[in-house]
Amino acid sequence: MPWIQRQIELPAQRRGFHLVTDEVVRELPELRSLTVGVLHLFLQHTSASLSINENADPDVPVDLESSFSAIAPEDFPYRHTCEGPDDMPAHVKSALLGCSLSIPVGQGRLLLGTWQGIYLCEHRNRGGRRRVIATLWGE
Repeated sequence: MPWIQRQIELPAQRRGFHLVTDEVVRELPELRSLTVGVLHLFLQHTSASLSINENADPDVPVDLESSFSAIAPEDFPYRHTCEGPDDMPAHVKSALLGCSLSIPVGQGRLLLGTWQGIYLCEHRNRGGRRRVIATLWGE
């Protein structure tokens, strides 16, 4: 199979950790035809991030948001403040989590663990739509 690359636009979300596994899979129907391969996801933003984490207990994303807000609080004396009080903490959180993921593919599905899902981590109060470049390769 040739390389496939497309942009996935995720809708605007409030600040927090949002499962997007189903949206990503829905945008890549070619995934079902792969016996073995890799999906690479790259988020084109510096105030949000991508993460793989537990997808079963709804308390997990709430606790993750609380923890990251404690690590990078808005009331820290940041120098970069021209885009609002939630912007620089968003950059810190994005630097910690990162903007890309590589996920193995096998037998037509993402080879995530039983309790794993793909999260869009929105670090701004109102970050807007987010663009993810999905690159899929395999046979």
